[in-house]
Amino acid sequence: MWLHRLVRTLMIGGLAVAAAAWWFKDELPPPATLSPELQDEPKQVRVERRPIEVRVGGVDYRIQPRYSYDMSALVVSLHHSDSWWDYAHKEWGDNINLMDLCVVWGRSALSGAYKAISFSNNQWECHWSASSKEAWDAFNQTEAANNHMVTDDPGVAKALRRIRIGDQIRVRGYLVNYTTFRNGVPAGMRVSSEVRTDTGNGACEVLYVESLETLAPASRAWRNAGLAALALFVLSLLAWLFLPPKFED
Repeated sequence: MWLHRLVRTLMIGGLAVAAAAWWFKDELPPPATLSPELQDEPKQVRVERRPIEVRVGGVDYRIQPRYSYDMSALVVSLHHSDSWWDYAHKEWGDNINLMDLCVVWGRSALSGAYKAISFSNNQWECHWSASSKEAWDAFNQTEAANNHMVTDDPGVAKALRRIRIGDQIRVRGYLVNYTTFRNGVPAGMRVSSEVRTDTGNGACEVLYVESLETLAPASRAWRNAGLAALALFVLSLLAWLFLPPKFED
């Protein structure tokens, strides 16, 4: 029956579009859409400030600001520390490093060199690679960094969790070291990088965030298409279940 064919086509089409949307949802924007603010490297100035003592989730922290930091950049990869597979932050009791943001700026952003680079985050680091020597040579590794985003402010935490790959952001705060305490005894310390030239694994900025601004959001076209396609798939599946039996002539 034609109705069965129609519903089956909608079901398959919805599932196919949803799969494509999931694959392309983190597609990075073209360089022509990037904000001019991304051309500048992060502004970093040494400061002398008293430690910030905070208690979050029953754990005590001492945060020592070292440099003020003002960064405008494109988010190319990220990791949420509360992801189900992130065991390291849970074991350490780290409740203030909410997420990692891997970002690029400068000529590597505005020239579009990042488009030929593959970025990915694990629990602690961001890795990038290229499929050709030409693409690798065009990408300046000192114009990319992984940032451990630290906050004890619920409003800032909420804004951080809304960030998506492809967002263009401006973050202001401090590069910090912070110590975790258990029963009043230091249990571990995170130390921030203070230069962009230490591109090896583990060389990450630890950034205590005071303000976060989205200069331009990532395109939501594929995400919206994926939601619409999933809705179409579910509705067509329900329709299929309630169709009258199909009899062959």
